[in-house]
Amino acid sequence: MLNMAKNYTNEDELIQACKEQNAQAQFALFEKYKVAMFNLIYRICNDYDQANDYLQEGFIEVFRNIKNFRNESTLGAWIKTIMIRKALKGIRSEIAFEELNENIQSNDLMLDQWIDAVMLDQAIRNLPESCRAVFVLYEIEGYSHQEISNMLKVSVGTSKSQLHYAKKLLQKALSKTYYSK
Repeated sequence: MLNMAKNYTNEDELIQACKEQNAQAQFALFEKYKVAMFNLIYRICNDYDQANDYLQEGFIEVFRNIKNFRNESTLGAWIKTIMIRKALKGIRSEIAFEELNENIQSNDLMLDQWIDAVMLDQAIRNLPESCRAVFVLYEIEGYSHQEISNMLKVSVGTSKSQLHYAKKLLQKALSKTYYSK
């Protein structure tokens, strides 16, 4: 049985050990980033089981490609980029089914309760995929439009317009909920 107790306090040491396919280091890396990456993916894909699948697939890709990591960004940013791409790729492959479900689920926001964090989270999850990704990255994760542009392979202008559109949709959804009481 593997002893997973080694504590990697130096990120460079952790990266090097992962490049050498050290199971302890891979476990330590997974433990360090799994919660943050799951939350990010879940906000993008809006499905608990899918988020777990994308998280596992993402870490497999991280471990396969860590030998290519060159410290051009932080390790966390590099991993986030992989996770975001993995989630978006998965969502795109299911987009035909998602469009049908989004139409059915759009009425879920018309609840007879007050606006709170749960309702905002639900409204965010009901955003179209491209708007949701930009909104989460900009407003929740704190990335700049330039960073989002690089991650999602869209222009800065597209990032800004998607954010604006997401905010309008959220405002509309939440105001409908508020006034339908």
